[in-house]
Amino acid sequence: MFVESTQHVESYYARAYPGTLPVRAALEGECSVDVLIVGGGFSGLHSALRLARAGKRVAVLEASRVAWAASGRNGGQALLGWSCDMGPLERSLGVERTRELWDSMCWAAAELRALPARHGFDVDYRPGSLWAAVKPNRIGMLEEAREEAVQKWGYDKLRFITEAEMPEWIGSRRYRAALYDPEGGHLNPLKLALGLARAIEQAGGHIFEQSRVLTWHETDSGFVAKTNRGTVRAGTLVLACNAYIDKLDPKMASRVLPVGTYQIATRPLDPQLAKSLLPHDSCVIDNQFVPDYFRLSPDHRLLFGGACTYLGGIPNDIPAAIRPNLERAFPQLRGVEFDYAWGGHIDISIRRTPDVGCEGQRYWLQGFSGHGVLPTLAAARAVTDAILGDNRLITLYQSIHNPRFPGGERFAAPLEALGKLWYRLRDVV
Repeated sequence: MFVESTQHVESYYARAYPGTLPVRAALEGECSVDVLIVGGGFSGLHSALRLARAGKRVAVLEASRVAWAASGRNGGQALLGWSCDMGPLERSLGVERTRELWDSMCWAAAELRALPARHGFDVDYRPGSLWAAVKPNRIGMLEEAREEAVQKWGYDKLRFITEAEMPEWIGSRRYRAALYDPEGGHLNPLKLALGLARAIEQAGGHIFEQSRVLTWHETDSGFVAKTNRGTVRAGTLVLACNAYIDKLDPKMASRVLPVGTYQIATRPLDPQLAKSLLPHDSCVIDNQFVPDYFRLSPDHRLLFGGACTYLGGIPNDIPAAIRPNLERAFPQLRGVEFDYAWGGHIDISIRRTPDVGCEGQRYWLQGFSGHGVLPTLAAARAVTDAILGDNRLITLYQSIHNPRFPGGERFAAPLEALGKLWYRLRDVV
């Protein structure tokens, strides 16, 4: 179990938030709602907003602070697709049903751009994403992905960037080719989460912080969840805990593994230097098995991350862990100062496929595997549609098989770490 904190981590995102980060009261006493959502990250917030706007009485219980975990600390890249790519989904669903799921992802990309204006908040959104190849033998992966996107998913917006064109997109010799997606983009994830929280409250929903659910049980009339100072009764329960599900639902917890990940923010760079790194201000993720990802902030910092610790810890010296990767990508930044370094935990599923579904009136969303800005919104649509009577999308998710991690609670992480070591060795360039 991870220890909750009353404060957001010292990240660039927290410092970039205008004014004081909002604090919400803990649950006190009894509360009765239509839908109880456990977890104040993207999954829970998107679900709560959609349900509150549909007229449901909604309460969100957050163990710490809104977006305290991965939703407020992540790389901020809003990329179309899932961490597993399309192959595992197609094998589970077939082409036609996978295309329905892809269409819902395209909807999520458009919806994410519309949400801030609709509800009156800003997220520093910038359009454009690049999926880049480092190794020559992985250029073909990009070309195949573009062809498949057109032929199978009806998506013709990807542009293949050749090696000769790469200097116009990334100021680094490390990258050999890329796919550019104008529908992808990047943003400040903490601003997004806190904007959603405010919109939920404006729509009549309730959010309680420092209200960790200790137990829940099902009754003839719904569900009862208890915190250390209060009780919520609800007809429907949504578990949106992700890496922090822990013993709240052991069966769900067995299908995800908490993984540590971390990133840095440099000092503000000279604007011309920053522009030379990413001339189109796109975000970038490479197609190595353990990818690097990076982008520019509005104040010309380079935000850079990518390493993972499968045993769940975070390095004591994050800058020292990140610096070799950053300087390998951008030798011109050798010795650059880092103003911020932070980490957190994501939940991965064994096949990196999303784990979204329901049993009766209990719903869950998890397993986004480090790729959650858009997938959480797409999954929240499936869950909320189902709660409101339309099971079409959630049926697709429930057809995706997510097995338990082998080894049980004690051995799952070491076994996963050993398995991933082989792929990391193959990534060495």
